[in-house]
Amino acid sequence: MSTILTTSAPAACWACNTALAESPLLCPGCGKVQPVSNADYFQVFGLQRKLSFAPNAIAALEREFHRLSRKLHPDRFARASAEEQQMSLANTALLNDAYRILRDPIQRTEYLLRLEGLKIGEEHAGKGKSADRQPPADLLEEVFELNMQLEEMRMNQKMGEDDPSLQADLTAARGKFGSLLAGVDSDLAAQGAQWDAGDPEARKKAANAMVALLDRRRYLRNLVRDVNEVLGT
Repeated sequence: MSTILTTSAPAACWACNTALAESPLLCPGCGKVQPVSNADYFQVFGLQRKLSFAPNAIAALEREFHRLSRKLHPDRFARASAEEQQMSLANTALLNDAYRILRDPIQRTEYLLRLEGLKIGEEHAGKGKSADRQPPADLLEEVFELNMQLEEMRMNQKMGEDDPSLQADLTAARGKFGSLLAGVDSDLAAQGAQWDAGDPEARKKAANAMVALLDRRRYLRNLVRDVNEVLGT
């Protein structure tokens, strides 16, 4: 799998030539902001490309985010050159995006798979058919039944009618699909661990499995969302 994102983070500070061993956004020697272009989000925090983050790693990520945010704040560069002020703004935006994506396990997975050259969601659907809208083969009958119930509930609401039995059925369906969604998240975590520990062939297999799981997850998430909208929760 080849990466689709080239990185051009500087190896050394433009001002004092100190090596940028950790995050490429700021020089650890002189504190100068650096001209980062197209660095990936893992590089921003000086991290290896991994999917499994331990709870203490998330806490460390948050601490580093706040530390870098303070040092990159535009007010610190009010008297700097126009170029440094622009770099401060650009790096702050990059830092915010990186933190938002990496702290969330699903967004982190999607992002890393894109870095590895895989296409996620509608990007690979083709002919206008998104995988987000195609029922998984093992759920065809249940999804058909759920869609009928949703339409019936919408019609009842439009007519001002109440059907406690139908509401109970939809509540039960929401619970079932929510449970399936949690199962997919567990499977994604397991495949992510396989990716982290595997050789190139094992990583390729895990990545393909995660693409399929993400498709299934989006579909299930949309089903739960549709039920919540109809039930008003």
